[in-house]
Amino acid sequence: MKTWDVIIVGAGIIGLSLSIALRKRGAKVLVVERGEPGHEASHAAAGMLVECGAETPILLQPLAIISARMYHEFAHELQDESGIDVDLREQGTLLFPAPEHVHERPGFTTESLLPAPLAQLEPALAGLKRPAIFLKERSVDPRALVLAALKAAKHRDADISSGTAVMELLLSKGRAAGIRTDKTTYGAPVVVNCAGAWAGHLPPHHFPTRPVKGQMLAVVGAKPGLQHVIRAFEIYLVPRSDGRILIGATVEEAGYDKRTDADTIQRLHQAAIDLVPSLKPARVLEAWAGLRPGTPDDLPILGATTSPGYFVATGHFRNGILLAPVTAHVLAQVVTGLRSEYDISAFSPGRF
Repeated sequence: MKTWDVIIVGAGIIGLSLSIALRKRGAKVLVVERGEPGHEASHAAAGMLVECGAETPILLQPLAIISARMYHEFAHELQDESGIDVDLREQGTLLFPAPEHVHERPGFTTESLLPAPLAQLEPALAGLKRPAIFLKERSVDPRALVLAALKAAKHRDADISSGTAVMELLLSKGRAAGIRTDKTTYGAPVVVNCAGAWAGHLPPHHFPTRPVKGQMLAVVGAKPGLQHVIRAFEIYLVPRSDGRILIGATVEEAGYDKRTDADTIQRLHQAAIDLVPSLKPARVLEAWAGLRPGTPDDLPILGATTSPGYFVATGHFRNGILLAPVTAHVLAQVVTGLRSEYDISAFSPGRF
């Protein structure tokens, strides 16, 4: 029976990025995915690479900043190995704070936080009279990114098994020994749980992950289009280089329900039009919902478990795309017996 050095459960951007990092270290890797690789949270994400947004917990910010700095090399390496353009955009973000968060002091104006007049930076916002802040943030197309990661992982000879549900972790004398799926068993001395919102469903360990639903839509045909990511307290808009504009997103506790609600999508669409009137004639291209992996403290779960050889990398919530480079880097170190280059003690599975 074929065996591997490491089995990764879950083929989202976290699992695929980790498989590449481990292959670079010479490990034989198998990635097992219950559905189609990259078609859960990674497929549904907007791709804003927000280092320290209002939603980013303080304990997570150092790791987020490190990962953001790794992103240029990470994305271009995936592009080079796969031949797939991941649409890494560096035009930046225009942030429109909530009114209660705007506190101008004598001699200070929010216009001083823009490198040029708003109408010049973003003609579609020419008539807007709200204070804005320019942030040097990137964005990426997560669907292209995960396709590139999948192709790069295969190019590096990682084995991928899809359409296979993992039923339990196999233990031998208390140590990880592989996994049992609904079809067969696979052996490996190391198993890493990267199953996102489903990470808590793999006995005998339980991780308190839960699905947090997010509904979004995409439009096409806006004239003028957008160059920058737009973030406001009521909505965000993420332009793609092919002319699409993503509009999102809700944060809902709705279990594993991925259905979209027409009224919710209409509300998001109208909020976007209210902010950017040039979107009104744009055509709705698609609406969808994804399930982010949430945790009780909104922090990821990273590192070794109480069973030797069994590790976990999940619970990235709204930051999975951003945190993929640093998660892969750190977990590859930990899994291969090295000391983590960055402190991940705050994210230990043992805190629950």
